[in-house]
Amino acid sequence: MNEKLAAFNRLLGVMDQLREKCPWDREQTFESLRNNTIEETFELVDAIADKDMPNIKKELGDLLLHVVFYSKIAEEQGEFDMAEVANALCDKLIYRHPHVFGQVQVDGAGEVTRNWEDNKITEKDRIGGVLSGVPRSMPPLVKAYRIQEKVAAVGFDWEKKEDIWGKVQEEMAEVEQEIASGDMDKLEAEFGDLMFVVINAARLYGINPEAALERCNKKFIRRFNHVEARCKEEGKPLREIPLSEMDGYWKEAKEIEKQKQQEIWQSSER
Repeated sequence: MNEKLAAFNRLLGVMDQLREKCPWDREQTFESLRNNTIEETFELVDAIADKDMPNIKKELGDLLLHVVFYSKIAEEQGEFDMAEVANALCDKLIYRHPHVFGQVQVDGAGEVTRNWEDNKITEKDRIGGVLSGVPRSMPPLVKAYRIQEKVAAVGFDWEKKEDIWGKVQEEMAEVEQEIASGDMDKLEAEFGDLMFVVINAARLYGINPEAALERCNKKFIRRFNHVEARCKEEGKPLREIPLSEMDGYWKEAKEIEKQKQQEIWQSSER
């Protein structure tokens, strides 16, 4: 514990010196750091997705720097300091974990999650509604998923998850209707409705839609890279390769992946 406290104190000291002696650090504000913070967060997410532990450690450090940086700026403005940030977090964690710091009994992680949301709702009743805590700047896909989680926690959810597919079909029909009408504004709205309900379907079936979409992105990149490599072997630009030929390379990439997966399964069974 002493080693951890010493390291954190060292970081606070480094931050003090940077704000005092470095021209760039002196000029930074909440607003100027905001986009960098978003970028650092996504870099951490990438490292986690790659299971790259050395990079996770690095990106956690970068994100921690931002927490300390914002706290230092606030301290200089007489608003709050790092100690207040840490204590406020501790108070919140203790309040939202009565099964650890109080007498509440829970049966599994699901009940912990429900209690967490109930406690948050109690807090929000004093300052706003159920959805008041959803950040406006959150990426839309993540925001949709979080909105659905929050309203589901207070009972606004499908009684049977299978019923969601009727809604998906309904939204698809409305998209097709607006495609026929040619009204681009209404078409955008209907595409949004369709995407929202598909995200909801993923949630109901225990799938994180962001993780599922990123998995699809990576798969597409792998397969298209194969198509591109095969076209280069032909010595022709992509635009000069017939679509039917590119589609053949795409199917080839799928077959290669299938064979690799079978080899992995066979190896794990040995």
